Amino acid sequence: MAQDDPVVSAQWLHEHLGMPDVKVLDASWYMPVENRDPWKEYQVAHIPGALFFDLDGIVDRTTDLPHMLPSEEAFAAAISELDIKNQDKVIVYDGKGFFSAPRVWW
Repeated sequence: MAQDDPVVSAQWLHEHLGMPDVKVLDASWYMPVENRDPWKEYQVAHIPGALFFDLDGIVDRTTDLPHMLPSEEAFAAAISELDIKNQDKVIVYDGKGFFSAPRVWW
């Protein structure tokens, strides 16, 4: 993986799973009309060692608008709870492959 490349291959991930500086986040989220629960799906199946990134929980709680970015302090606290450090390589995926993972990565 090139240092500035934001995408890794499945092979790269397989080779690096379990390394202490590689953190994998399952950022699955679904539209309410889909009647899917990303947390329950995570509990049933996820990439080994992946942590659940709660897109509904890590938000700005001062607004009624959904999925607004939290304050820097709130985001740092949430990331710290996931044991993610500045030097870690963070890999983000979701159940659709293109839906919520890019928002978390951004």
